[in-house]
Amino acid sequence: MEAQLEPDQSPSLFPFIFAIIGLVWYVGLWSIGLLGCRTGRRRYRMRPRSPLATAPPDSIPGVSILRPLKGLDANLYENLESTFTQEYPDFEIILSVADEQDQALPIARDLISKYPSISARIIIGEEVVGVNPKVNNLIRSYREATHDILWVIDSGVSVAPGTLARSVDLLESPTYTRPPKRRVAVVHHVPFASATEGFLGSRIEEAFLNTNHAKMYLAINTVSIESCVVGKSNLYRRSDLERVNGSLKPRAHTESNDDRDCTHGLAAFGKFLAEDNMIASALWHELDLRHDLSCDVVHVAIGKMFLSDYVWRRVRWIRVRKHMVLAATIMEPFTENLMASSIAAASLRYLFGIPIWLFLVVHHAAWLWVDLDVYESLAGHPLPADRRWWFFTAWCLRELLALPIWFLAMLGNEVIWRGKKYEVLRAGEVKGTSGDGNHGGLFRLFTRWRQQDSHYQPLPSNHSDT
Repeated sequence: MEAQLEPDQSPSLFPFIFAIIGLVWYVGLWSIGLLGCRTGRRRYRMRPRSPLATAPPDSIPGVSILRPLKGLDANLYENLESTFTQEYPDFEIILSVADEQDQALPIARDLISKYPSISARIIIGEEVVGVNPKVNNLIRSYREATHDILWVIDSGVSVAPGTLARSVDLLESPTYTRPPKRRVAVVHHVPFASATEGFLGSRIEEAFLNTNHAKMYLAINTVSIESCVVGKSNLYRRSDLERVNGSLKPRAHTESNDDRDCTHGLAAFGKFLAEDNMIASALWHELDLRHDLSCDVVHVAIGKMFLSDYVWRRVRWIRVRKHMVLAATIMEPFTENLMASSIAAASLRYLFGIPIWLFLVVHHAAWLWVDLDVYESLAGHPLPADRRWWFFTAWCLRELLALPIWFLAMLGNEVIWRGKKYEVLRAGEVKGTSGDGNHGGLFRLFTRWRQQDSHYQPLPSNHSDT
């Protein structure tokens, strides 16, 4: 009789094991989410003024602020002006454009005239060192910058007046602590988005950046077991960057004759699409240095973004990530709200008989509450009442679109960026491919009204505008 029971009992062992694994996974995700929420509360609800803001200029390190420009980003004037009004005694601003016909030039010149006491100049003309147009735009500014500390900040973001001083505080933080800490090589900032126009894609992007993205970004950087940096706003030292080549191999393993023949510095990252992440990873792995998050956010003004723009933007970065961190990208769907809650609901139903509908109601309410708390920490205020309906709608659509977007991204290797088509290669490198910069196939419907960006065009001659 006992021998007859064993075959009946063995199949039930597998659902039990899967249910336990699912529940452990769910608890782990909540731990990460709550860590991000806690970090947001502790780091961003109070931003003290740095003593560097009023220090004598000769007692602090100088900073070169590099802002690559391309066309008319949303709120471009306010974005650029926010760097002219930094409360820091010693900095210069270098604004760069690839094309002397660029529409951003009149705004840049107007701001330089408005703030004659600020050391600021314009560099016109790119130097092609790779396929990444942002790196090509930046390379001359990078080489001509006066100071070793560089603040590379996108034209689509604005910052508070005390951001630079607080960031330099972190970059110059002492390492003679107990236990000793690795020196800080990169100071970066969490992006906080504001949809300046009421397009659906803009609303969804805003909801994504201010909740799920921010929550995970804060948690990963709090744990700090691996490099995780986005490139909206980063401070680092040129002297550090000149020692790395993007191989991600420790310096002790690369100091050879072959290494001396490699390209170092910013030019080494022109072959990557996500040059910001690769620069941070190189400093982390090659030099064994660390990163730190400032208590400031950078405000991202999201202009006209259709639903198709949002979809293909997410597709682009997932396709880049899968060639850089394949295992993490494969696991990504299981970290999303709907997938995680479905796994947990099935696990709890099997183990404890908890009704699935009841668990899902409680789960989604709690998940939304945490996301709203992260939003409040970064914004410095609760979600305004007149924006709640749009926010909730965009938040729900973001959750529903996450899995279809992931599947779409995993089915291809080509991406569109700044009107050009690229193929993503091993380790996140890219190469240009032929094409008109439009998406085709089954998803052409999404791109019928897609806003087209003009190409980066190399100039026959380079010159500076001072």
